[in-house]
Amino acid sequence: MKTKPDLSFWKLWNLSFGFFGVQIAYALQSSQVSRIFSTIGADPHQLSYFWILPPLMGFLVQPIIGSASDRTWNRFGRRLPYLIVGAALAIIVMCFLPNAGSLGLTVSAAITFGLFCLMLLDTSINMAMQPFKMLVGDMVNEKQKGLAYSIQSFLCNAGSFVGYLAPIVLAMFVSNTAPEGEVPPTVTFAFYLGALILFLCVLYTFAKVKEMPPKLYAEYNGVPEETSEKKENMFIGMIRAIKTAPSVFWTIGVVQFFCWAGFLFLWTYSTDAIAGSAFDCPSETKISGVTINGESFSDKYLFADDKLVINEGRLTIDGVNINGITCNVDSIKNADGQLIVKNGQIHYHNGIALVKPGEEYGKVGDIIYVDNVETTLNGPMSTITTFSTITPANKLTMAHIAVKKNGVYEKEQVKELPSAAADDIHPEYSTVLNAQSKQYQDAGDWNGVLFAIQAVVAVIWAAILPRFKNRRLAYSISLIIGAIGFISVYFCSSKWALTIPYGLMGCGWAAMLAMPFTILTNALSGNNIGTYLGLFNCTICLPQIIAALLGGLILGFFPVAAADTAQAGAPQTIFMIAIAGILMLIGALFVWNIKEISAEKQRAEANSGK
Repeated sequence: MKTKPDLSFWKLWNLSFGFFGVQIAYALQSSQVSRIFSTIGADPHQLSYFWILPPLMGFLVQPIIGSASDRTWNRFGRRLPYLIVGAALAIIVMCFLPNAGSLGLTVSAAITFGLFCLMLLDTSINMAMQPFKMLVGDMVNEKQKGLAYSIQSFLCNAGSFVGYLAPIVLAMFVSNTAPEGEVPPTVTFAFYLGALILFLCVLYTFAKVKEMPPKLYAEYNGVPEETSEKKENMFIGMIRAIKTAPSVFWTIGVVQFFCWAGFLFLWTYSTDAIAGSAFDCPSETKISGVTINGESFSDKYLFADDKLVINEGRLTIDGVNINGITCNVDSIKNADGQLIVKNGQIHYHNGIALVKPGEEYGKVGDIIYVDNVETTLNGPMSTITTFSTITPANKLTMAHIAVKKNGVYEKEQVKELPSAAADDIHPEYSTVLNAQSKQYQDAGDWNGVLFAIQAVVAVIWAAILPRFKNRRLAYSISLIIGAIGFISVYFCSSKWALTIPYGLMGCGWAAMLAMPFTILTNALSGNNIGTYLGLFNCTICLPQIIAALLGGLILGFFPVAAADTAQAGAPQTIFMIAIAGILMLIGALFVWNIKEISAEKQRAEANSGK
């Protein structure tokens, strides 16, 4: 078997340069998707479930792409055809995803459309990302693989840097706010910019990278040429690869499990966590359903006959009690002229209820304007909820609101609920951050800055990692530093203080990108490198799927931070970042279970009969 020649720095650079564009798309997905869904109207307690789709698609797609590319030989190459297809699809989807809330759809329909786009985006990113990892395995010798993957890590983090900063930079030129339910232009144009850069990077890759022809590949990888071209059943090949996988495949996989589960929690909850802890984002109490005769019913929209009771988590009113008199009014303003009630409904300003249904407002002596007539309060005024009109004969029904036309709500999926008196019907409340507020959107932009800082530190740390003689030591130390960063987020109450924990996370991120693939590909050779790398990516996807399934359940165990703690007013999600740090620590311990062995040594042992 021939030894692969050393490649110049720029040839190594060209092999991975397209990763820059792919990673911009991935960075926008990881830092902005939760923000997009929260802005559309998703409940933060359900956010982790939306993140099931990306790793699930990777779990299904990456092994197939890896195995299929091992069997692909045509005029365009072996790995590159998958890059062009994946990148083309990603570019298209990136133009649609941020517009999910701007298409005139209902909240549920907009979220469904967004989920479909997210599924396609992650599938296409995985398809475009895999070829770059495989090209290094195909064309770079073992001596240079550490450098090659470090270059790939640098370009990966450089792309992340651009993707993470794009929204806050664009905020200098376009608005960072939008009508309720719509994503701000800063996010939309960031996705457009990412799609353009990805397109240019793919063109550069096709112009500069030439893959080995089958004969030369066979000579350099120690396999007969006919084996390279053999059309073995793809799934049989994957099963065979799993059975003969080196032990390092599994030991690294255990480390991957804990690390990637931790980062899934970061991507899912980071915007919400820092919005509450460092940006004083206002919270909003929403109604998640009702309890009738002790039985819980949950939905977003409830009706009593044809009368709206709950709309998108907001309980409507049936009147206002002012100075002991119940009346229906069109508008109520405070002394400053700020609307409190408008058109007989609680008035929301930037998504914030100025007075909540059923609560008292004001005090003796306060001046208010009732239908533009000045009135002095003799005591607090209060609103009367529609629940007060419910009787056993006037049943409450549950339905999704399809659309509002000419002031009338149309219903679909109507379900009749048990008869009950008003005293037996109780709203179920949940407190969430107001995703429409300026503070939340500012936190979303700053979240990108923090991820950019993480990427910069990762670039620097990736350059340091090859200097360690002991890879396991470098890997473990990096994950421990990252874990300290995760846990430290809980104690930071200002946006500037958060830069330190996110920088520490960058050390762990750099090691996660470079170390596993360096160690694994050094233990692989032959015509099935793509199959192994595709299967190995399941150790990235599976932990994210499990973390996404359990995220909402785990979140429910944590309370909103108490007023006397360092994180007063912080949402439950701040605890999820700390849990991510604990998972990283566990991963650091399992690093020491990895035992490296090179492909050359394995072949030598096999030839000697060991």
